[in-house]
Amino acid sequence: MMTLDYEGFKSEVFRLTKIDLNAYKERQMKRRIDALIGKHSVTNYDDYVKLLKTDKVVFDEFVNYLTINVSEFYRNPEQWVALEHEILPQLFDRFGKKLKIWSAACSTGDEPYSLVMLLSKLMPLSNIKIIATDIDKQVLEKAQLGLYNEKSLKGLPNEFVKEYFTQINDKTFQISDKIKSCVEFKQHNLLKDPYPTNCDLIVCRNVLIYFTEEAKTEIYAKFNEAMKKDGILFVGSTEQIIQPQNLGYTAQKSFFYRKV
Repeated sequence: MMTLDYEGFKSEVFRLTKIDLNAYKERQMKRRIDALIGKHSVTNYDDYVKLLKTDKVVFDEFVNYLTINVSEFYRNPEQWVALEHEILPQLFDRFGKKLKIWSAACSTGDEPYSLVMLLSKLMPLSNIKIIATDIDKQVLEKAQLGLYNEKSLKGLPNEFVKEYFTQINDKTFQISDKIKSCVEFKQHNLLKDPYPTNCDLIVCRNVLIYFTEEAKTEIYAKFNEAMKKDGILFVGSTEQIIQPQNLGYTAQKSFFYRKV
């Protein structure tokens, strides 16, 4: 019998779990998996796959290892309700239904995926395209894999959990490829890299709290340039912009700023 190489291991994992490890950069992922395998005094992929098939504890440990544990879909649900019922209809009136949306500093993907699910109530998935960026390659890889633990989903409307997630084990859910295919993930540094242009909606929440006041001001100004006139910037609950008019915005509603 041939011994499994890493390619063969990835195929076995996909057969067992429907998790596609090709979303990860190979060198890092292989190193991390090798370290995990080493914990079980196993010396090759064949024996580890046997363990995955026969030992539920090892299987769950492996799935949890790949799962995003700290993230939250639909964070502050009342703001998502405002987005659905007030902000998006205004944007559709202004720009039509094919909006250019950028989820900036998207971390582990829960935000762009939440946007896709919300938009799926209003239009076919084939019309939805979201640009999602983050500086951290590793979180982008996790986002593309799309495995989340049940705590991440607690704020999400039940209809979305039913329709767009598959349960992998007791605590882990995988988001559907239909939702994934609507998001294009890219690495991007908000302080250094060029911004997308002509955006209708930019979502950047619970990120700028970590920046200095000068950096914040610079980023808000760049977001403003990246948007069409009357486009909307959606920020997090702790990120009210003081004197938005100085940066080219008007407060449309709490946490939503319109470019003037």
